[in-house]
Order: sequence, then C-alpha cells, then structure tokens
Amino acid sequence: MTTIDEITENFTLLDDWDDRYRYIIELGRSLPELPDKARIEANKVQGCASQVWMTTAIRPNGKDGPILNFSGDSDAHIVRGLIAILFALYSGKPARTILEADAIALFNRLGLGEHLTPQRSNGFRSMVERIRAEARNALVPA
Repeated sequence: MTTIDEITENFTLLDDWDDRYRYIIELGRSLPELPDKARIEANKVQGCASQVWMTTAIRPNGKDGPILNFSGDSDAHIVRGLIAILFALYSGKPARTILEADAIALFNRLGLGEHLTPQRSNGFRSMVERIRAEARNALVPA
C-alpha cells in the first residue's frame, strides 16, 4: 500500500489536476477487493453521495492501545481513491494516533477541497468521521 508521504509527494509532482484525478483513481484501484458479504447496510458510510462501505478490524496492542485496520470500497472510482488516501493515513495505526491525525488539513493541503464537488467533500468528511468514531469506540473499555 502507498504511504501517505508518498501520496503527498506524488501530488506535488503532478501539476495538472487531470493528472491528479487519474492518480487518485489509480490509488483506488490499488485497494484490495471488498468481499460481497461486507457490502451490507451496517457497513455503509452515511453522508456520502456515492455508495461507500467500510469495515474495521481492531487488534489489541498492549499499552499503545488498539490498532485499527480498515477495508472499504465505493461504486465511484474517485471515491475509491479518496478511501485509499484515508487508509494510507489511518489504517494500521493506533486509535490514539488516528484521533490526532487531521485528515481535513491533509485534504486541504492536497488541494482536494477546491477541486472536488461539495458532495464529494462532504462524503470525505463523513468517511473521516466514521474512522474517528471507530477509533473512539476502540478506546472504550469493554
């Protein structure tokens, strides 16, 4: 999987937004296939214009707290790419690190806020909030 630093660096190398869109779509194609059994209502991200499914696997990590791994998919190519960007930022990280990371700042730094439709931007925020909610829930003692 591509790291968030690689994604950020690649964005700076691409001057043209058509090239950046193609890169985002390419990132989405790198996502592992989401099994059909995961495409259920409970895994849908609310607030997205496109259909987005997201699952979370949580594993304990001792004193550092739980580690969260995400998988997901969308019926829209550009949204799959946005999912890949979020997973590069968040997946495989401790819950506390997830809560400290500012995906919206990254979103704006990459220029996505000014080049995506308001619906896509709102969907991105909904995905971020879903991930952050999963991290908060993972920190609640059982």
